[in-house]
Formats: sequence, C-alpha cells, structure tokens
Amino acid sequence: MTRSMNIGEAATAAGISAKMIRHYEQIGLVSAAVRTDSGYRQYSERDVSVLRFIRQARRLGFSMQQIADLLGLWSDRGRTSRSVKEVARRHLTDLAEKMREMAVMQAALERLVASCHGSDDPHCAILEELAAGSPAAPDPGSVGQQPLRKAPAREAKSDAKAATSSDSHADLMAWTRQLHAAHRSH
Repeated sequence: MTRSMNIGEAATAAGISAKMIRHYEQIGLVSAAVRTDSGYRQYSERDVSVLRFIRQARRLGFSMQQIADLLGLWSDRGRTSRSVKEVARRHLTDLAEKMREMAVMQAALERLVASCHGSDDPHCAILEELAAGSPAAPDPGSVGQQPLRKAPAREAKSDAKAATSSDSHADLMAWTRQLHAAHRSH
C-alpha cells in the first residue's frame, strides 16, 4: 500500500512549493487532491511522480498547455513517440525563435547603451530612442517617481496576460527591429 502525504510532504518530495501544487490543481493541470474528512489534501506516490514530471518540463521551458499535452501522452499507453517528439520539436522551434528575438533585442540595447555618454550632461541617447515619436516628456514627478504598487490579483493576472501576449511581444520585437534598422541607416 502506498503512503499518502500531506501537501507539504508532497511538495518536498516533488521539489516544488505547496503554492505551485495548489496552482496546478486550480488550472486543471493535475487532478484535485483527495481530501481527508477534515479537508486536508492527501497525495500518493503517483501524484508526486506527476508533480516531478511537471517540474522537469517547466525547467525545460514547456508551457502549461504543452505540459498538459505531454502528461496526456505520458498516460496514454497507445501513444507514439512521434507525437511526443512533435510537442518537443515545436517547443524547440519556439525557443530558437525567442533566442533570435532576444539576440536582436540585445544588439539594440547594446547599441543604445553604447550611444549614451553616461555623464553629468542631461542629454541621453537612450531616452531619445525610447521616446522616438513621442511629442513631449511627461511632467516632472508625474511618472516614475513613486514606487510601483502591486496590482490587485485580478488586474495582475490580466496585466500578466497582456505582458506575455503575442501581440505585445510582436510590438516589442517590431520596435526593436525598427531601432536596429534606424541604426543601420545612420
């Protein structure tokens, strides 16, 4: 008979936090834990194996959807290795594209840093590039002077989605390419 564990023990055994276990349950990546009569979550060795699998997949940068797909394949005894390889291959292709995009961003940022004198002079090429096309600077003290506040949970989730959406990423990449192209034309 397998020993059941509470959430803390399962978290330790899987190498993740109890908070992440709750998150994985909440988003449906893992089944809700069996509960004791008093409401405590109980996990089996099999549950811990699934959590370890997720930890390993996250270390390789697989998305939650990809992990769900891989978990489905792992539990499907009729799977083909071809279907597993396809998930990993798509992820590898995505990583290669992100690395290319990061290299473009790095080159643009290196160029910006090199263009700034970093002296006591208020003129800064970095700010000029970032403000390109903007009619005027904000009023002194109106932005960037107060510490950032943590958004409420609901807003933070929508902000996180917006920040990681492909549209905002595409906009950032387009801006970076535009900076890179402008530099080449000078």
